[in-house]
Amino acid sequence: MSRLNGKVAIVTGASRGIGRAAAKLLAAEGAEVAVLSRTSEGVDRVVADIVEAGGTALGVVCDISDANQIKAAVDKVVAAYGGIDILVNNAFDPSAPFSSIIDLSIEQLQRNFDVGPIAYLRTMQACYPYLKASGDGRIINFGSMAGIVGLTGYGPYNMAKEAVRALTRVAAREWGADKITVNNVLPIANTWGTDEIPPPNNALGRFGSAEEDIAPVVLFLASKDAQFLTGYSLTPDGGAIIDSAR
Repeated sequence: MSRLNGKVAIVTGASRGIGRAAAKLLAAEGAEVAVLSRTSEGVDRVVADIVEAGGTALGVVCDISDANQIKAAVDKVVAAYGGIDILVNNAFDPSAPFSSIIDLSIEQLQRNFDVGPIAYLRTMQACYPYLKASGDGRIINFGSMAGIVGLTGYGPYNMAKEAVRALTRVAAREWGADKITVNNVLPIANTWGTDEIPPPNNALGRFGSAEEDIAPVVLFLASKDAQFLTGYSLTPDGGAIIDSAR
């Protein structure tokens, strides 16, 4: 498996769930992977898994809501690996997304933006010179179908994730001349580790698997196979928003 040999990838929020699955799969396909997360324990665990499987990984503790930590993380990756080819913006704060619109505070909304589109923007800007120098740069941002359908009770999360999609579309147009593609992934996945929840209302009647259903989409977008695709939202969601605007 060598679709990404010679590539350097950064994956944020890589200590668990979709981020962990994506980091491990990119490494399995030959990329040198920087594993970013807020907790050293989670980072070390994923790095150990990748190395044990024969891959190459660098652990970087980083709170993406802090601009200085983002810059330091990118500098550390470049010092270790010499450049950056792939950025996967996956991190978010799972404690912050829930609120009705009537009860939504500006503070909670700001937190969702700080760890969502603002953090994604800062990381993209920090990586931009290296992605441009790559000549084949890839940015993969994580949005959410929740924002498209207006999922009730997720007001701040929906607003932040739709801002990520807008950021992605504009960057795709502005950075296309630099040979950088920018796309979204809008997944539905069971990252709770239990089947004791009702299946989602989608065509396939199940949540996706981070390892089997979502990470392969990230790999596709990071690989040569997706070199002519930019500005789009791919929806590995089991057919949840078939009739919605993509």
